Amino acid sequence: MKSTGIIIEYNPFHNGHLHHLNETKKMFKDNVIIAVMSGNFTQRGDVSIINKWDKTKLALNFGVDIVVELPFHYATQSADFFSKGALEILNELKVENIVFGSESGDINLLYKYASKLINDNPILINNESYPSNILKSINIEKPNDILGITYIKEIIRNKYNIKAYTIKRNTNYHSKDLKECSATSIREALKTNKKINEYIPYKFKYENLKFIEDYYSLLKYKILCTDDLSIYNGVDEGLENRIKKVIIKSNSLDELINNIKSKRYTYSRIKRMLLHILISFTKTDNEKYKNINYIRILGYSNKGIKYLNKIKRDLNLPLITNFNKYKDLLYLEYKTSSIYDINNINFEFNMPIKKD
Repeated sequence: MKSTGIIIEYNPFHNGHLHHLNETKKMFKDNVIIAVMSGNFTQRGDVSIINKWDKTKLALNFGVDIVVELPFHYATQSADFFSKGALEILNELKVENIVFGSESGDINLLYKYASKLINDNPILINNESYPSNILKSINIEKPNDILGITYIKEIIRNKYNIKAYTIKRNTNYHSKDLKECSATSIREALKTNKKINEYIPYKFKYENLKFIEDYYSLLKYKILCTDDLSIYNGVDEGLENRIKKVIIKSNSLDELINNIKSKRYTYSRIKRMLLHILISFTKTDNEKYKNINYIRILGYSNKGIKYLNKIKRDLNLPLITNFNKYKDLLYLEYKTSSIYDINNINFEFNMPIKKD
């Protein structure tokens, strides 16, 4: 029994994701499809508009066989760390291939640039951000191309026995135009109470949606009540003073980010930093959780559980399906989920979802 991996956020699941999943299943017809998925918080420092359990149900309903949680520490960091965690989990689960979407659709080109980045090892120049240096080094501009390159870099660096494949994306990942059918555009539409039915392949529940802006008052309180913001992950080089200076006059998350933003600090980087302040994710925590030390299963199909039973004796990490048994390992996930949904104290205790 062979397996293929995908790396997902599904924030929310839409027609483009369905295309990616269906194409992956066509490419590897008999393979078990394993998805490493961001949980309740995502790579751009955002919140998942629907919770990870509902995202798991969607993934299983549309053909994923195993859904594994990408720990918060990796899910909410830069592309390199995000990719490191996801590929380490997929490698541990013995996947032979990964399939991702990219704007170029040219896997040979992405392999070429991944190798170049490993050899050149671009560093910060003239106080510019890491993404800016990538653009200068390889002349790649599109976010999914860059993310795909980071996946391939991890495979090459670690000598994983995984082969990467890509499917061409025809939409603008960051576009706010709903016609582009991007996750960004769908989230923006939902903020203004627009219907998104034609852009998603299922009946969408419009109630109880989460938006990062809803947490702004908590974030502002946290900033005002914290004497030393520099303890939090990402708050570097005197940024704590700038945050303290502008927080009083910033009346929204977007306003706060723009008041902090500079050439060196991109919008997404600042958003991740502010999320880490909200969650109380410190630099000490960042060091503590730097290694993947478990694999948490959020859901599986019959095909998926057969695969897990086949490989579990060969795993180097504990396979977690019971929160109570591993609550010390899962403390960070418990904390972040509790903040995500303060009113649901049993949220993190769910057992994996089984699709019959």
